[in-house]
Amino acid sequence: MRLSILDQSPIASNQTAQDSLMASMRLAQIGEELGYTRYWIAEHHDLPGLACSAPEVMLSFIGAHTKKIRIGSGAVLLPHYKPYKVAEIYNMLGTLFPNRIDVGLGRSPGGSAEATNALSDNFLQQVFKMPELVKDLLHFFNQDFPNDHQFSKIAASPVPEVTPALWMLGTSQKSAELAAQYGLAYAFGQFMSDSDGVTIIQSYKERFKPNKSGQSPEVLVTVPVICAETTEQAKEIALSNFVWQLLIAKGEGKKIPSILEAKNYKMNDKELDHVKAMKQKMVIGNPNEVSSSLQKIAKEYMVDEMMILTITHSPEDRIQSYKLIAKELLNKEK
Repeated sequence: MRLSILDQSPIASNQTAQDSLMASMRLAQIGEELGYTRYWIAEHHDLPGLACSAPEVMLSFIGAHTKKIRIGSGAVLLPHYKPYKVAEIYNMLGTLFPNRIDVGLGRSPGGSAEATNALSDNFLQQVFKMPELVKDLLHFFNQDFPNDHQFSKIAASPVPEVTPALWMLGTSQKSAELAAQYGLAYAFGQFMSDSDGVTIIQSYKERFKPNKSGQSPEVLVTVPVICAETTEQAKEIALSNFVWQLLIAKGEGKKIPSILEAKNYKMNDKELDHVKAMKQKMVIGNPNEVSSSLQKIAKEYMVDEMMILTITHSPEDRIQSYKLIAKELLNKEK
């Protein structure tokens, strides 16, 4: 099984945004040492407790401090941007860090309605145009606009020797169909979806149309995971994330609370039910339990790559979680 990292660059209650971003860079380095396949960082706009609004800036920084791990966006929120500029940015990264760049594409706003309006005009109309945006982006990367197209004579330079790998991120049949239609790899966000992921992924594989010769469907599944030496420790660490989510829902969440702060939070019945629902979408436990769960999910979804999202208050707990999983599934001792 291949393992990869999705990082939302969480800001703990005792951290600054700079602390969080430096911890993200360190996580990418550790991931590389442990044998993780790829590291993606998410794009969020003015969301409480999340530090990264510009993945392309962080990827430059992380690329300069790593050597071989694939790095990418999870995701570029394409309706906000012109495809040409996205192609320029990621071709630039592909030139700086050859054969290491992934471009994960998403259609969500990544922030509040106010942040969305501050970022772009007519966002909803651009969401409806997502297939057209993806098509243009592919043309820019492949340099194959028809001769009579207005963009046929321009390049998204600098053009790297190896084109960045495009992925479609999604949680629904619609995103899977778009990925299949344009021959993109597909990343299914299991933790954000109530849909039947097994059926969605199977449909993607069946409908896949290569955009290059020799291309075949490629899929990964993203799962939130907390792993610790014991089940009890993992559950305790996970509490910080649960309480943070509850606080966000109330408009009170600023940063990830400490374990002690989380323990002192008194949940009402509705919140207890919400936490129970969140637990059902997460993998929490000791290394053996987590390893078994991830292998079961991979078998169920018929994929050979799992992307792991881990949010903790302590950067050390987060790194330890990734280390324990790598030791169990990648046979890495670090």
